[in-house]
Amino acid sequence: MNSSSDILLVADIGGTNTRVALLDGAQLETASIRRYRNADYPGIEPILRSYLAEAGLQRCAGACVAAAGPVRDGVAELTNLDWTMSEASIAEAVGARVVALLNDLQAPGHALGSLPASSLRQIFAAPDAGPAATRLVMNVGTGFNAVPVHTVGSGRIVPASESGHVSLPVWRADELSLLAHIEGEHGFPSVEDVLSGRGLEMLDRWAGAGAPPRANTEITEAALSGTDARATKAAEMFVRLTAVVAGNLALTHLPYGGIYLTGGVIRHFAPHLARFGFEAAYLDKGRFSQMMRDFPVWAIEDDYAPLHGCAAHLRHLLAA
Repeated sequence: MNSSSDILLVADIGGTNTRVALLDGAQLETASIRRYRNADYPGIEPILRSYLAEAGLQRCAGACVAAAGPVRDGVAELTNLDWTMSEASIAEAVGARVVALLNDLQAPGHALGSLPASSLRQIFAAPDAGPAATRLVMNVGTGFNAVPVHTVGSGRIVPASESGHVSLPVWRADELSLLAHIEGEHGFPSVEDVLSGRGLEMLDRWAGAGAPPRANTEITEAALSGTDARATKAAEMFVRLTAVVAGNLALTHLPYGGIYLTGGVIRHFAPHLARFGFEAAYLDKGRFSQMMRDFPVWAIEDDYAPLHGCAAHLRHLLAA
């Protein structure tokens, strides 16, 4: 890339960190990826300006940013961070003529089909439905979200969503006790209150009945060790409700092309989902249990999937 007219920039804003990278032609330049702590900045614009300055650049030709929050009319408000941004403010910060602002789950949706097979772990096998079949991306990380992915002609439609804030689906006695615990802590119990990093901490407090709180990384390590009953109970409920919610979304969107789990929390659990009962909970849909066998489940193990998706979407916009 010899001039600013060639330079394309992509960024992925999570609840805790933001990652920024450049494209080398059509490909993500992984060596260019830099990570910034959100707490150190008042918004995305100074991060992007700092990144360009560190790279010895003044501007770029195009930028695509994925934000962990709803995007409406080119404006995003982050769900777990007090940031607001717009396509216009990003364009001004980086000097780009083409700018796209995506919901954070739209980005990995655009990445599907271009990720290498080595970055996917099969969780639940089902018949291959072909490249045009609807897919669904479900993130379990700092927060929760899920979006359908529709292939239409040569393009892709990935509608935005904020499905982590719907009511938590429960019906068993132990789930009802969890519901009461969440209500007792802060009221309305949403999916994200359980299926997220802080959700795993919530589950551990519920399982510990007054025991000292622990961080989600400590809980995960304890659960996977198999020697901590409290962490195991939290992990079993976490995996069960992950499977229940994934199954509900499968029946809502009919993703015969597969459900793709992504996010830092679920990546740690991905090799152990079978052990904690994922399949039984996923198939637990009464007379529709057999239908559930048509929807495969994969875990995306590439941490850069949102950046790859931003790159794919930006290339599509520039080619239009």
